Formats: sequence, C-alpha cells, structure tokens
Amino acid sequence: MQKNPPPKKKKVNYANAWQEARVLMWQHRFTLAIGLALMLVNRLAGFVLPASVKWLVDEVVGKHRSNLLVPIAVASGVATLVQAASSFGLSQVISVAGQRAITDLRRRVQARVMKLPVSFFDSTQSGVLISRVMTDAEGVRNLVGTGIVQFVGGIFTAAIALGALFWLNWRLTTATIAILGLFGAVMAYAFNKLRPIFRERSKINAEISGRLGQALGGARVVKIYTAEKREEIVFTKGAHRLFRNIAGTITGTSAVTAFSAVAIGGIGVLMTIVGGRDIIAGKMTLGDFMMYVFFVGLVSFPVVQLAAIGTQFSEAFAGLDRIREIMTTPTEDAEDGSREPLESADGDIVFDHVWFEYREGIPVLSDVTFTAKEGTTTALVGSSGSGKSTLISLIMAFNRPNKGTILVAGRDLAGVRLRDYRAHLGVVLQDNFLFDGTIAENIEFSKPGATADDIRRVAQIAHCDEFIAQFPDGYDTIVGERGVKLSGGQRQRIGIARAILADPKVLILDEATSSLDSESEQHIRDGLHALRRGRTTFVIAHRLSTIQSADQILVLEGGVIVERGTHTELLSHSGRYRQLYDKQYQIERDQFINPGEDFTQEESAVHARVNAP
Repeated sequence: MQKNPPPKKKKVNYANAWQEARVLMWQHRFTLAIGLALMLVNRLAGFVLPASVKWLVDEVVGKHRSNLLVPIAVASGVATLVQAASSFGLSQVISVAGQRAITDLRRRVQARVMKLPVSFFDSTQSGVLISRVMTDAEGVRNLVGTGIVQFVGGIFTAAIALGALFWLNWRLTTATIAILGLFGAVMAYAFNKLRPIFRERSKINAEISGRLGQALGGARVVKIYTAEKREEIVFTKGAHRLFRNIAGTITGTSAVTAFSAVAIGGIGVLMTIVGGRDIIAGKMTLGDFMMYVFFVGLVSFPVVQLAAIGTQFSEAFAGLDRIREIMTTPTEDAEDGSREPLESADGDIVFDHVWFEYREGIPVLSDVTFTAKEGTTTALVGSSGSGKSTLISLIMAFNRPNKGTILVAGRDLAGVRLRDYRAHLGVVLQDNFLFDGTIAENIEFSKPGATADDIRRVAQIAHCDEFIAQFPDGYDTIVGERGVKLSGGQRQRIGIARAILADPKVLILDEATSSLDSESEQHIRDGLHALRRGRTTFVIAHRLSTIQSADQILVLEGGVIVERGTHTELLSHSGRYRQLYDKQYQIERDQFINPGEDFTQEESAVHARVNAP
C-alpha cells in the first residue's frame, strides 16, 4: 500500500503575526516603557564592576594607590544594589504585564471563537480551538514580557560594550566581531529551520489533545467496542510524532548552543594570543586586558542569549499567526452593524424558493417554498438525509441560503440582526447538551437570573420534578460532563424545561421525545402542547404519533418537499407519508405481537395509540 506523503509544514505568516503583536505591544506600551527604563538602569549599573577592574589592577595594584580602594568598593556595592533593585522591579512589572497580556488575549480569542459560524466548528476539532485559546497565547509573554526586554537590553549592553572594546583594542575587536558575525549567521539559519517545526508542534499537540478529549468523552463507546487498544495505538502514534518534533528542536537548539561554545572558545583563544602580545608590546596594560575580557563577556552573552530569545520569538510569532487566523475569520454576526434590529418575531415564517448546498454543485435543499403561519406547528418528515436538519439549521440561522429568501414577520432574515433574532428562539435537540453544573444551572442557562420559582415551574411542566425529587441534592444535583450522570430521558426533559423557560416566539423540537419511554412521552407531550401554544413551532420527529396534531406536515426527500398537508390529508393520498406511516405502524405492531399470533386486540390498541390526537 502506497503511503500518502506527509503534509507540507505551513510557514509562519510574519506579516499577520506582526499585526497582532503590534496591537498587543501598543496596548501595554506604558508597562513596556517602565520595564525598558528599569532595564537600562540595570544594564548601566552592570558596567560599573567590569570597569572598576581596570582601576583596581592598574591604579591600586600597579601604582599602589590604596586610597582608591574604598571609592571603588563603594561604587561597586552601590551598583550591585541598584542592579538587584532594578532586577526585582523589572521582573515584577514585566512578568505581571506578560500574564495580563496572556489573559487579555485568551479572552479576546475565546470571544472571537464563540462568534464564529457553526460550519467552522463542524470542520475544526475542539482540541485545536482549545489550543488556540490556551496554548498559543502563552508566547505573548515573550513579546510583552521578558523576551522583548532581554532582547533590547542585550542590544543596549552589546552596543556600549562594543564601543569600549574598540577603544581598548580595535584590531582585536574587529577579529572578535568577525567570529560573532559568523555565529549570528549560523543562528539565523538555524532559527529559519526551527520556526516551522515549532509551528508544527502546536498543531500536533492540538490534534493529540482533540483526539484524547474525544476518547475520554466517548469512554463508554470505547469500552463497549473493546477499542481501548486502538485508542492507545492512536495516542501512541501522536505522542511519538510529538516526541520526534521535540527531539528535532532539541537537536537544533543543542547545535546552536554547541556552536556558541565554539565561538566563545575561539574568542578566548584570539584574546590570549593577540592580547598577550599587545601586553608584552606595551600596547595594553594588564588592567586594560582584564577590562577587555569582562567587556567581551558583556558582548558575547547577549549574542549567545539570542539563541533562547530567538526560539521564544519563533514560538510567539507562530502562535500569534495561528491566533490571527482565528481573529480574521469572519464571525456570523460580522454584518450585524448594517442590519436592522428585530424587536419581535411575531408573524409568519416563509421559505421562498430556498436553495442550499454545503458543497458547490450538490444541493441539499432544492427550491423549498412553504409558509409557517404564526402560532402554528409545522412538522418535518422524511428519510435520513432528506434535508430536515439542514432546513432547521437555516431557521436557526446557522447557515444562509445560497438562493432564495427566508422571511420572518415579513422581513428578510438575512437583513436582521442575528442576536435579536436568536433571542426569540427556543430549541430542544435530540441530544441535548448539558454543562457540568447543577440541574438548576442547566435549566437557567436559557434565561440567566431566573428565580427558583420559575425554574421549578418549568421543571414541573417538563416533568423533571419527578426524578429531581429522588436526588438527595434536588435541583443542586451535579449532572456531570454532558449530563453523563443522568439518563437520556432525564437529559431531554431538562432540555425541554430549558426551552420552556426561554419563552421563545419560535420553537424548534428536533426529536424532542426520542429518548423518552412511552409513559414519559405521554407526560411530556402534554407539556409540549402547552409550550407550543401561541408559538411558531417546527418539529422533526420519526415517531409519527408525535406530529399528528401538527397544522401542516412537510415530507422531504432528496431536499425537495414531495408532499404537504395535515396527517389525515396525507394518509388519504397514499403517497410517501403513507409509506412511512405504514412502515412505522408495522414496526410498532411487531413490538407488541409475537410472530405467528393473530393481530386482534393488540392491533387495535396500537392503531388507536398511533392515531391518538
């Protein structure tokens, strides 16, 4: 079997990353200015001790001027205290600024992600998005924190020290600069190779985290199909990919560090030969040479430190580039500024020759036209893949029609503000999502600030109080991640209570009773009838018994409405709806009758239940 070639590593777009970095640095410009000022004081104080060596060797030792010992010692001591104080202040100011910048960036990215269209979430792993919010923002501390200050401080120190070196011995300094220049060229080449690897590391880490999250969230499915070993293999492959990536960066950075040691050693050899000859020739004093050695260290250390700083900057810019991709992705409410407000959703909902396709040239809905009168119930029926869920997603404005118009209260849905419209929606999905909190918090999610009496009232309507009363903590019972501590029917009833509390104008029920047993369904149906009263309701249901009271039923096949009418009308047509009804009737009959028995009283009971209003 021929293996697919590995995907090419995406290069960092430094123009995009720099735009994001510039915004961050401008936001924290005052803190950076204070940090840079402290850094300058710190580095200037750092020159006192190396410079005092010349006076100590040449004047105190060479000329026996002991009266200079105390002034030199005092100057060195004061400089040391200034360095210590400025270092402490620098770390406090810059470190806090870096963490604040990380927090602000995470908040901005999270807010942006939550405003992206549903299609973006469908095509992007949650682990990748979590990595964007949490991991990629970490590198900001190197731009609005220690990294940028160390970089500027290193350049400042090297510039002053380099001037002193030229003053002491310009020939030796020229040769030293040549060695440092070669070292800088090697580092630039190494960083150019390392940057894509650092970017790939974040991608690999996000993929591993995403898959691990899926495996942990679907632990029951993994266990039931004895897939533990398969998941272990998948995770191991990902972990080894991450290991190889990290090993590659370790090799690269180690090579740079090793070369820096060679460069420093070369400078040491050069100083020994050239400096020794100049001392013998009387061109340099011993104090000059000692001072020269210290100042070479002040030049060399920032250059060597660039290896670490360059890596930090590479990671920071790679993360900012990925964040910039998120920040420049259009949000679903990007055009709300030019749209009209929607104060009320009272009125009919009209689909006027609506077409929609996920992939170009493959329509999912074709020329769909219907009117859902205000306060009525419209049921959607059809086989799997017929377009029911897509139609509902258009009603919820998760997607926009490619052609045609959706009207709400006589206004084009594309022209009204998304937030205003969704404020009038209530949804009960087939698989209701619950947050890891209390039952009360999950019901209250649709209407923050609701009173305890309101929560209990809607819970009673949805028949939640029946099982809540059995929990020791009642409404304060923790439901677990995705409601794992509750049964499917209990989760669905909480979802129904949440929708009732929202008091929506437009109600969407997507298999709202699919997880309920027959007894619970009968109880819930009364609550749903009360909930539907006075609201424009859309229902998707495979149990046709739940939609017989609908004002109109739309039968979809292949994205086209093939039939429409009431339950009685559609049964009399003997069309697609009748086929679905008879098939379900046969299934329910088989559930009640053993093979080979006569279908008499039981048949009548089932038929009566299926046709019950």
